[in-house]
Amino acid sequence: MPDTLTLEPTRIENLTVTAALAAHSSAMQLEALPPAALTVAKQCLLDWLGVALAGRREPLVEILLAELAPEDAASGVSILGHRRRARIDDAVLINGAMGHALDFDDVIMPMGHPTAPVAPVVLALAEQRGASGAEALIAFIVGVETECRISRLMGPSHYAKGWHSTATTGTFGAAAAAARLLGVAGEPLLHAFGLAGTQAAGLKSVFGTMSKPLHAGKAAQNGLLAARLAARGFTSDTDILGSDQGFAATQSSTADAEAALAPRRAPWVVEALYKYHAACYLTHDAIDAAGQLRIEEKLTPEVIESVTVKVPPGHLGVCNIQAPATGLECKFSLRMTTALALAGEDTFQEALFSDATARRPDLVALRERVEIDPTQQGRGSVVSVRLKDGRTLSRTGDVSQPLRDLAAQQEKLERKFRHLTFGLLGREAGDEAIEICRTLEAQPNLARLVEICRPA
Repeated sequence: MPDTLTLEPTRIENLTVTAALAAHSSAMQLEALPPAALTVAKQCLLDWLGVALAGRREPLVEILLAELAPEDAASGVSILGHRRRARIDDAVLINGAMGHALDFDDVIMPMGHPTAPVAPVVLALAEQRGASGAEALIAFIVGVETECRISRLMGPSHYAKGWHSTATTGTFGAAAAAARLLGVAGEPLLHAFGLAGTQAAGLKSVFGTMSKPLHAGKAAQNGLLAARLAARGFTSDTDILGSDQGFAATQSSTADAEAALAPRRAPWVVEALYKYHAACYLTHDAIDAAGQLRIEEKLTPEVIESVTVKVPPGHLGVCNIQAPATGLECKFSLRMTTALALAGEDTFQEALFSDATARRPDLVALRERVEIDPTQQGRGSVVSVRLKDGRTLSRTGDVSQPLRDLAAQQEKLERKFRHLTFGLLGREAGDEAIEICRTLEAQPNLARLVEICRPA
């Protein structure tokens, strides 16, 4: 299996970090990638389509539609789950926000949510330009590779400070994907990265509000604009990642060019993790541990005296809303998601995360017995339940490792897709969408897939 970083070490030393990453992006070819990378990339796209369609009626999507997608628009590109069209830059914003509206989309640990900023751009440009499935697939892989490598460049301080990587490095991913489909390479690609970096933004303080999904949409929109302007000759900083007042210098105190350029035997996309709970991914360890305790020990809320959830300290700045008042806030509350799991609620059901759930007296009472302990070292989270009979029971959950059995993963993701889309697409169209994604590299274009995803 070949290294995907094709630059020779001596050549890397003669390039800026921005130029090295741009050259790597341009050099990636579908036929040179390991089969696992193609399979996982197609799984990412299928999963994202499912969660986007499931989020089509979220209030934040309705607001964006009202503002950006006139019902009488006769041209433009498609809005998922709707018969509307919009200008391409508005369409990618809406579709990007829609795909992250439920916070049910995939994760890669060095980066955040890799597909949400990139897939809307790939889908829109492929529709607009009639790109083949193979062209769309390599553009998507290039986008994910770029955002993950730039996340590695930024190191842990970027996210810890309060920047949301899905929004920031996701802008570079969207730009790289768009550049591949638009044929932007060489020096214009450096300008595209410069344009992406000077637009990249997004703050973690908005987690639990409509603004978090907006991040994915804005990253898609800004990355697309960066590539389109660069294609026309628009200029920017050609070393935005290495300049003294550039992206890394101003937004990271742990910048590491070697980490960004490190050779790998497969693209970063193979590290994708998928959500089977409709909440922030950092709550999933605790949800799994709590669910295991409930099932194995036959627990009910009535027998629970108190609960301690031991998590890494970084979780506190992401998903530690103490008393969530809305469904969105529930998704970012370790106390509430743990309570839901201990109460036997199905956290796979996106409809569970509602304002009514946040107010339910039984769940609020159980949530109030949950304490978060930010002292966990290493992987996983530990849930300890103290029972009223004096016993203490514990389990550890760890969802940090990708599933390497890709056939089993495909089965799980197809089940998730069908669950999320059955009411909209029906079985026949849903199965057709799955098959198109499974064979994406053989598809002459994405027209049929797009049409399935905007039913009457």
